[in-house]
Amino acid sequence: MSGKLAALVGGIVFGLGLTVSGMTEPQNIIAFLRWGPGWNPALILVMGCAFAVTAAGYALIRRRSAPLFESSFRLPQSTAIDARLLGGAALFGVGWGLAGYCPGPAIVGAFSLDPRAAVFFAAFLTGAFGYRLLQRREARSAPQLADG
Repeated sequence: MSGKLAALVGGIVFGLGLTVSGMTEPQNIIAFLRWGPGWNPALILVMGCAFAVTAAGYALIRRRSAPLFESSFRLPQSTAIDARLLGGAALFGVGWGLAGYCPGPAIVGAFSLDPRAAVFFAAFLTGAFGYRLLQRREARSAPQLADG
């Protein structure tokens, strides 16, 4: 199985898990985030299961020198908690709370032809590509340091 096929299979399993758990339905997310009558704690169970799978996965990859379909692992290197991380987390949380979608469930919803998810996913892609364009523009306009 190639790396791309493994990624596709992993994505399909992830999407099925989101669908089976009901996490592709915005009302379930909003019902979790809204404390009070009608509060739905199901998201805690889903997150707990995701944490357990991730912890087991990290324990397994630490035993290997390289992944099956790559020459090396691509693990996060930064441990800094900076303004960029906090701002991104806040933006993610506000968007998730208002729309009831985050990127994973939105992709599943868009592929299942849910118009709400398709609109969210289009806005997500617009923001992601817009951010990359701004990063490139800033990199080009930054003063270059002279060698020496």
